[in-house]
Amino acid sequence: MKYTMKLKSLDIGRLTTTNNIFLAPMAGYTDYAFRSLCIKLGAGFTVTEMVSAKGLAYNNENTKELLRTGEEEKCVAVQLFGREPYYLRKACESEDLKNFDVVDINMGCPVAKIYNNGEGSRLMQEPELAGKIVEECVKSGKIITVKFRAGITDENLLAYDFAQRMEQSGASLVTIHGRTREGMYSGKVFYNEIAKIKSSLSIPVIANGGIFSVEDADYMMQETGADGVAIGRGALSDPLLFSKLSQKQTDMSLKDSIFYLIDKRLAYEKDQTVAHDLRKFAVQILKGVRGGKEAKLKIFQAESTNEIKDILNGVL
Repeated sequence: MKYTMKLKSLDIGRLTTTNNIFLAPMAGYTDYAFRSLCIKLGAGFTVTEMVSAKGLAYNNENTKELLRTGEEEKCVAVQLFGREPYYLRKACESEDLKNFDVVDINMGCPVAKIYNNGEGSRLMQEPELAGKIVEECVKSGKIITVKFRAGITDENLLAYDFAQRMEQSGASLVTIHGRTREGMYSGKVFYNEIAKIKSSLSIPVIANGGIFSVEDADYMMQETGADGVAIGRGALSDPLLFSKLSQKQTDMSLKDSIFYLIDKRLAYEKDQTVAHDLRKFAVQILKGVRGGKEAKLKIFQAESTNEIKDILNGVL
């Protein structure tokens, strides 16, 4: 299949992105080091892990650690979650977010503990409250974007009306995960729902869900007419996908990408901490690699980054 996706910059409020290939936010994965890697490989816009608005309000140190960023991140959003407009606006106005021009509000997380707390995708069932959240956050002066899903169940697609509400409330861009909450991360992708929304809004629409290859991205763009794509789990197993999609030349290999993550994180974290946390990335990278299963077992016993590098040198 010939690569046909059209690359372009996008205007999000007063900010212009490098291109329309975005890194989707993923809890536990899209930390500063990983975002830096994706930018190096061609991502035009990145988003942090989910950050609790209340956690910021109460000066939670673990929450603040999620806000680490660097000079290479010219186009980055911090993603907030919560359900109380007061706390979300307070978070937007806090000194902690001074390095972020864009705040993305999470209204799509399907995880039970978030949903049952009235946050994430639960807000799709409370459009008035969701609209109020966006309106309050816009008053902070930040550029506000929203990420949500096609709906709650496959028989209950809410995204079209919800998207209209988000634009009317002041959102500068929306990202739509084409699956419902019921579909989690492997269910049906409702391309038609994204297409309907794209044709009805005047703000940029980014499509997300099931993009693991150049062909997947092409198909998503052709089926939806979206302004761009957001790559989530596909970036974990193959961060080089950003280079392929952005057509940015790179000499990096998959092994190089893991080594980059290790070295980047060692600049601000202890060796053992990095070694333990990199296990989850190694599992993703080694999917389908000859000798990968044995390498994974060794990596889960490794206590230093040098051990991990030695193991990866043997299989990649």
